Amino acid sequence: MENVNQDNKNSYNLSVVLKYLQFIAVSALLLYFGKTLLIPLCFGLLVAVITYPMSKWLENRKWPRALATALVLTVVILVFMSLAWLLFYEFRLFLRDVPQIKDRFLEVINDIKNFLSTSLNILPDTQKKLLENISAGLNKNMSGSLSSAVSVTAATLFNLVLIPIYAALFLYNRGTFVKFLHSVVGTEYHAQLNSVLHQSIVSYFKFVKGTFFVYCIVGVLNSLGLLMLGIQHAVLFGMITAFMTIIPYAGIIVSAALPVSVALLTKDSFWYPIGVVIVFTVVQYLEANVIYPRIVGQQLNLNTWAVLVSVFLGSLIWGISGMILFIPFVGILKLISDNIEGWKPLNIILKREAPF
Repeated sequence: MENVNQDNKNSYNLSVVLKYLQFIAVSALLLYFGKTLLIPLCFGLLVAVITYPMSKWLENRKWPRALATALVLTVVILVFMSLAWLLFYEFRLFLRDVPQIKDRFLEVINDIKNFLSTSLNILPDTQKKLLENISAGLNKNMSGSLSSAVSVTAATLFNLVLIPIYAALFLYNRGTFVKFLHSVVGTEYHAQLNSVLHQSIVSYFKFVKGTFFVYCIVGVLNSLGLLMLGIQHAVLFGMITAFMTIIPYAGIIVSAALPVSVALLTKDSFWYPIGVVIVFTVVQYLEANVIYPRIVGQQLNLNTWAVLVSVFLGSLIWGISGMILFIPFVGILKLISDNIEGWKPLNIILKREAPF
């Protein structure tokens, strides 16, 4: 009898595991094949969640909902347009110096050729053939890269138009969406749903507002450090590197490559690119250990494992957009697991705890 009960229990546990695996597989397929619709929709939802407290504050002061929504989103758009204009202005200044950087690059190439000839006894004809092979390979892939870049740029611009539209619709019709969620979860979970919605709005508003100020501070510190080293276009490189840190770990490495290269090409000493690396390292240390904890704190209360997994899965399914959006998704899952008893195992692997 005990063996039969044990077998039934094992079968039940196996069926539960299979059910969850099927749910995960179907969700992954829907997210992947529906990314054209879901990416701008999720960005719009995130913007709506972030801007809801400001819109609600205006509505409590007798502003019509449509006008409050329009004003809040206009402010957000103007802030991002101002940052984009600053970066574009600095980028134009950078383009003016491209011929100078190109000449310096040619000098470095000649130095490398001389080194290969004198130190490694590689003949000029051999070097020429090697360069021709590299050039042929680059030209072969250039057309595909350009077409891909144009396609990505067009999709990005299209999404930038859709995101504020979706955000406005979410803000204006939020009552309808809340009623829909109430009808989906059932009466017994209304209290938990309201708690999750409230915690999500409060947590993400504080999280994004604090994160934005952190990136601005990091950008200023990066720019000051590069200015002290005499690196050209320090503001452009400092701000880009700061806001690229929204992509954990990989963002700082990719964005720092350009100022390091410029320092290497425009300065006569190798100490300058080393100085650039030191500046970014020190600022990142301050950001991770001093600035970020003090300004943002641990609003999402996610552990490092959960963040890394969410970033990895997001990059697999949605690319860079997934790296940004999947962290909020996991944060919402963590809030749900805080309020629903059946989700406690998920809560254990997501929440931040002191080590044993």
